[in-house]
Amino acid sequence: MKVLITCPPMLRRIEEFRHLFSAKNIELVTPNVVQVLTEQELIELVPTVDAWIIGDDPATASVFKAGKAGKLKAAVKWGVGIDNVDFAACKDLNIPIANTPQMFGREVADLAIAYLLGLARETYFIDREVRKGNWVKPSGMSVSGKTVAVIGLGDIGRATIRRLQGFDVKINAYDPFTFFSPEEVGANEILSFPEKLEEADFVILTCALTPSSCYMINKDSIALMKDHVRLINVARGPLINEQDLIAALKSGKVYSAALDVFEQEPLTPTNELRSFEQCIFGTHNGSNTVEGVRRASYKAIELLFDFLKIS
Repeated sequence: MKVLITCPPMLRRIEEFRHLFSAKNIELVTPNVVQVLTEQELIELVPTVDAWIIGDDPATASVFKAGKAGKLKAAVKWGVGIDNVDFAACKDLNIPIANTPQMFGREVADLAIAYLLGLARETYFIDREVRKGNWVKPSGMSVSGKTVAVIGLGDIGRATIRRLQGFDVKINAYDPFTFFSPEEVGANEILSFPEKLEEADFVILTCALTPSSCYMINKDSIALMKDHVRLINVARGPLINEQDLIAALKSGKVYSAALDVFEQEPLTPTNELRSFEQCIFGTHNGSNTVEGVRRASYKAIELLFDFLKIS
């Protein structure tokens, strides 16, 4: 039996998990993946394996159809986000599949707070300038007394709000599907987007990417925001229309942005976002702690073995 793993954080720690597969006489297929494999690469590779632990790869209907025509019996999406996986195709093809929810809320929330403080005090910019030999002292923004909009009340959003509670800020939360009250999550209000968006000094995106949330941050929603707003995205790149964000950064409507995710990943060398020194960029790495990777990987393996009826 063969299992394909295409999740980079798990691959980088694969020796920690290899013995679990070896004990079941399972051969691991571990390609060199920086971010994702292409759809064509997957169409060629997936049919040769019995199961697949998926990263952020394009797990499309075409890939699963090819897999079903070959050996593929089951799959697990490593992590929380499922926007890259065609679950409907798996259902139609009778391929058991699951993700690993509620694995990284605290880790990604930690990064959101780091970004908030970095934008407020421009610490990342200062660090870059000091390394160049410059001794800069930009005036920062006090966080206390500000309003923070948290968009998405899943595991990450709720963990972000818990951390914000120590910062003496007002928290406006947004989630059309929440069953929580403001008191339960620790927010001042739970609102319908984009209600009261103009109040926010910081906007933090922690929501899932769905057809209704794609490009929710665009020229129209940005126009509603406060001048010089700071924007943070630790969720999915296509929540933001990057061209509209670039225009807003040029005009100063958005003072700065901290983005761990992008419309196209890795961030291309020609992407104009690179020109804004006040911004902070990541590598879609918010969940990548030793503890978080270990937690999600063991869960993914557990789910996969259950699907394959391996005890």
